[in-house]
Amino acid sequence: MTTLVETRDDSIVVLDRAAAQIEAVARDLVRTISSSRPARLDSAETVAAARDAWDLLPLELRGPVRRFRRHSGVAGRLVLRGLPIAEHRLGDTPMVAGSVQREASVPAALLLMVAAGLGDPVAYLPEKSGALVQDVVPVPGQEAVQGNTGSIMLSFHIENAFHDHRPDYVMLLCLRADHERVAGTRTVSIREVLPMLGAETREALARPEFETAAPPSFGAGQAATEPHAVLMGAPEDPDLLIDFAATRPLTERAAAAIGALGEAFERVSVVANLAPGDLVIVDNRVTAHGRTSFTPRYDGRDRWLQRTFVAANLRRSRDRRPGDGYVIAS
Repeated sequence: MTTLVETRDDSIVVLDRAAAQIEAVARDLVRTISSSRPARLDSAETVAAARDAWDLLPLELRGPVRRFRRHSGVAGRLVLRGLPIAEHRLGDTPMVAGSVQREASVPAALLLMVAAGLGDPVAYLPEKSGALVQDVVPVPGQEAVQGNTGSIMLSFHIENAFHDHRPDYVMLLCLRADHERVAGTRTVSIREVLPMLGAETREALARPEFETAAPPSFGAGQAATEPHAVLMGAPEDPDLLIDFAATRPLTERAAAAIGALGEAFERVSVVANLAPGDLVIVDNRVTAHGRTSFTPRYDGRDRWLQRTFVAANLRRSRDRRPGDGYVIAS
């Protein structure tokens, strides 16, 4: 059975008694992937096998994920704790930019199975070479980067906010915590802060008076967005489009509104200090995420997360995915 803890509408599911069954399914999937020729983690055959394996996972895991997909709650995040990550079996934490997972492993299998439960895994060719499972690790010399290789405070953002086909969900699985256990994953939902915003601020955020640049992980040459609104869709439950490191207001009214939004975010955001086996799922349509600062040692035991993006409706990006694969080409 599971233990469900509610923290201001955040759902934290502790998979204490289901971990052994989850690990068995994940290891079976690893064997299936490893026995295929070629044994590629990013192949359509691997994703199909992960989709089949999802149905074999215990209801303690599948139930909360299914409910989250239908409605992600006020906080727009789900934390699954107690997934089978054997930290002592891991190698050294990678220390290079662009680090990804290409070989079958239990953590990668877990991410792909949960992605299949939410929708379909998706990646972007200009970012981390289009890998479906990516490493989020500190890289020497990139401490101040506002991106997955940095270690300073990472500002709130919607993942790939500049992109027409940004992911619907972002999954972050902790393989290894930072040495001091101070790095916290921050989340805040527009559903939480909307009642705190005045009518003029909400109206300004709904106007196309903002533009957003691509993140550093996409490299140079990516164009910024056309002018867009920060709040879109149903006024009572809008989608959110913001990257505080990359979104620029185009008018004084927009600048005041984005400032008010940032202040509200800071007041109500939640910080989760992830331990090995913790998986955070963020509804990227309504919830921004970030990270507190930490100090890497570059000794092979630094903080190590693995990340997978999920599309709830993969069909929307069909014209950008060659061969109907899982990688968006541009």
